[in-house]
Parts: sequence; structure tokens; C-alpha cells
Amino acid sequence: MTGIPVLEIGGTHVCAAVVDGRQIVGTIQKRPLRADGTAEEFLAAVAGAAAPLAADPAATWGVAIPDPFDYARGIALFEGVGKFEALRGLDVGAALGARIGAAGFAFLNDADAFALGEWAYGAAHGTRRCVGVTLGTGVGSGWIVDGRAVTEGPGVPPDGKVHRLTVDGTPLEDRMSRRAIRAAHRAAGGDPGADVADIAAAARAGDAAATAVLRAALGALGAALGPCLRAFGAELLVVGGSMTGSWDLFEPWFRAAAPDLPPVAVAADATASALAGAARHARAG
Repeated sequence: MTGIPVLEIGGTHVCAAVVDGRQIVGTIQKRPLRADGTAEEFLAAVAGAAAPLAADPAATWGVAIPDPFDYARGIALFEGVGKFEALRGLDVGAALGARIGAAGFAFLNDADAFALGEWAYGAAHGTRRCVGVTLGTGVGSGWIVDGRAVTEGPGVPPDGKVHRLTVDGTPLEDRMSRRAIRAAHRAAGGDPGADVADIAAAARAGDAAATAVLRAALGALGAALGPCLRAFGAELLVVGGSMTGSWDLFEPWFRAAAPDLPPVAVAADATASALAGAARHARAG
């Protein structure tokens, strides 16, 4: 099978595919993941997604995975982040290699993979400096200069991670994340079971509490991210993730808190971009 085998590991799922450029060869294999599951459950799910690919045993796999993670050594560092705590200290590369027979793995941050894929093949193709932001369980970001993910430089937040920024002394993800939005909505008297998509639907229907909650969350994102984008000299911001289905509603609130922003594009397929970015990283490495 031609192409590069890749894994995209998120907080609730793992996707496996063989990628040739941006093209998926065959079918994306997707399996659910439990963020609070055991290490054995994690490895079984990832190996289960990888098995149908029948990849070349000599291939190096590209793997997009959230931080905190030692990407050079392939060791999980998750602690105090509400996901994959059971993996802390695990040599994920060695454990997966034993299960799926891979020659090696090239790990990179999942948001970096998304941004790199968008730069190479998506909305940001042709730019020199672009930023990719993923909006889902939390806020992820990748900062790309000439096809390379960077973690320092003008405007780049600590280690290239937007979630490390603060707004009025409060961590950004305490204001803008799935858990933060749901908590603020409950505190405002909203349905305790409502998820972000439900809250967005309520705001579209004119619900004042839902509107106020989302305006505050997107305003916090704009206040934190806007100065970074300007200092970085971003030519384009690409957004992806589960929340972007409501981006037409969100963008005015985001821009109101961050004037003079570059153009914003919504990724056509964030998963495909992350897979493509992981494949490009494996090929380059």
C-alpha cells in the first residue's frame, strides 16, 4: 500500500489512515477513546484502529497527539489535564510498536498537525505565516512559518500553546473551552445537559443567557489571541474542531474583542488536515 500510515489521537477518538499527500488511501478507521480509561484500553483502541490498514512494517508512522507529551521520545506526560492520566510515563512509541509492528513513530502535537496540513494542502496554502486553532474540548494552536511549526518568536505564546494564555489573570480555557462554556451556561440557569452546539442553537433562537455566555467565551478568545496574531504577522487564521459548525455565529464576538485581525477561514475537514500534517511530518523526519 502506497502512502504514509498515520494516527490522529484526540480526547474522545483515534483515527488511522494511510495518506498520500492530502489524499486518504482507502478508508479512515475510527475508534472511540475513553479519556479516563486505562493504558491497556488506550493501546487496544489505537491498535484496533491501526490494524485494518495493513501498513508496511518498515514504515514510520506519523502520530498527532495532544500535549503534554514528550514528542521527541514518545513518552506521555499527561497529568492534571483531565485526559489520559493513566498513560503518564508510558513509552507510547514502544508500546504501540510492539502491538502494530511499526518500525517507528514520528510524534507531533495534534494542533500543529492540523495547522501544518492546512498550510500544505488547505485554506492556508500559499501563505508564509499562518496559525491554526482548534476549538473543541479545549483550545489548541499551531504556528507555522514557511511550513515549519514554531514554538517561539514574536507573538508566539509559551511553547506555541494558546491555552497557556490568560485573560484578566484567568487561564484562557477557564473562559473558553467546552467545560467552561457548559459551566457558565449552567450557572446562568441553562439546561445542565446542554452541550456547546445546544447553547449555540439557543443563542440563534434569541436566548439571552446563551448569547451572553458565548459572547463572553469568544470575547476571551479574541482578547487572548488577537495580540499574538498581530505580533506574529499571521496572514491567515484557520479554525477547526467541533465548535466551528457555529463559527458564523461566533466570529463577530471573536472579532469584537480583537480588532485588526487577519482573515479567518474555517477548515473544510480538520481531521483530514491533521492526518495530512502528520504524514508530512513523518515524511520530513
